[in-house]
Amino acid sequence: MADTQVSGRSPVFAKAIKEGFVAGALALGLFLLIVGFRTDQNIRNELVLTQRWGLLAIFVLIAAVGRFLLTAYITPWFAARSRTKRVAVAREPSSLRKYFPKIGLLLLFLYPFVVIGVLAAYNGSWMGGLQGSLKYVDNFGIQILIYVMLAWGLNIVVGLAGLLDLGYVAFYAVGAYSYALLSAQFGLSFWLLLPMAGIFAALWGIMLGFPVLRLRGDYLAIVTLAFGEIIRLVLINWTVVTKGTFGISGIAKATLFGIPFTAGDGGFAKTFGLPMSGVYYKIFLYYLILLLALLTAWVTIRLRRMPIGRAWEALREDEIACRSLGINTTTTKLTAFATGAMFGGFAGSFFAARQGFVSPESFVFLESAIILAIVVLGGMGSLVGIAVAAAVMIGGTELLRELEFLKRIFGNDFTPELYRMLLFGLAMIVVMVWKPRGFVGNREPSAFLHKRKMVSSEFTKEGHG
Repeated sequence: MADTQVSGRSPVFAKAIKEGFVAGALALGLFLLIVGFRTDQNIRNELVLTQRWGLLAIFVLIAAVGRFLLTAYITPWFAARSRTKRVAVAREPSSLRKYFPKIGLLLLFLYPFVVIGVLAAYNGSWMGGLQGSLKYVDNFGIQILIYVMLAWGLNIVVGLAGLLDLGYVAFYAVGAYSYALLSAQFGLSFWLLLPMAGIFAALWGIMLGFPVLRLRGDYLAIVTLAFGEIIRLVLINWTVVTKGTFGISGIAKATLFGIPFTAGDGGFAKTFGLPMSGVYYKIFLYYLILLLALLTAWVTIRLRRMPIGRAWEALREDEIACRSLGINTTTTKLTAFATGAMFGGFAGSFFAARQGFVSPESFVFLESAIILAIVVLGGMGSLVGIAVAAAVMIGGTELLRELEFLKRIFGNDFTPELYRMLLFGLAMIVVMVWKPRGFVGNREPSAFLHKRKMVSSEFTKEGHG
């Protein structure tokens, strides 16, 4: 038996070693000029070529060893697992599945105070913890929740209705510029401009929906991509209104029932007798975007159980069959575009209030790609999966800025955040190989008889839902 196992694994090891060498050679060819050499300018404006053979060797070694492990161990393990896997059946949701959303929601509400408490214990003073929490509340809390809300809005269009939208960032931009321009010109408050920005974005969603009513698949993706670029170019070139690449600054901030977060006598800190700090505004923004994201999730869940939600899912599965059932596909598509765009407008107005400055550089195609990647990696139609994917992707990107110890491995000139897109791409490949239907491939059905059961990803078309 032992001889049989050895003889059976020898070809696998030989293949793994061969593919490891091939992967190392390919990595050497790909990264030789990109990683192996670095160009700088000295004080005399001369081009200086710096060789980085150590860093190049690390990249080649990672590629070779990774390919060897994938071929020798990981791929056989997945193959053995798939052979022993039983036929997928509808099953009861596990305890973790039942209580994970509630536990996650509780942690989200407690997050700022947990961060402040931990940092206060570390620094030895409550004020030190308050000031130190600014980065974690803003970069890891607010930033992630913005993308969660955007991804949940795009999920209505892509995950539920099955309409591939590559220009979703355009509605994000419409909401941000609507808030910035109306606030600057008419002095309207945040709470009045928030719904207005969503309405304006929804109108633009309807305007996008009408020309693409007969388009599907790749053609729809190309048109929506063009729409996003048109909006960005309009923002750049309509300088009389948008100020072009200079952007709009001095945007009014959000207030708490008319109480501004300023240092004056009427400010938040003075009103409640608190020590002066800029963290209060960030904590307020954190809970504001958290409530907006929860509103997006609640509306999505309610709409899925209504006839319009069933129509979206029918449209996603088969448009021809959807028409044969008497469903008006025109209104179904328009409502999907308008609803998704409205939440993008809400997120855009919040972004403008948070930053105090908007410019076209914040609404490039890369943002649409990132939001769509979050929806796909999380699992189309799965709100929990999308939230987890946003936390992993956006939080991982922010975490790269904190990994200073990598300079000890790759050298003092290594800047982790410059390689974020490379790591981001590698992570997407790994996840899609490991979980091709996203982080959460199972979901609860919109309609059920007597008892709600989980629907396995094996029963969903291409992992949708």
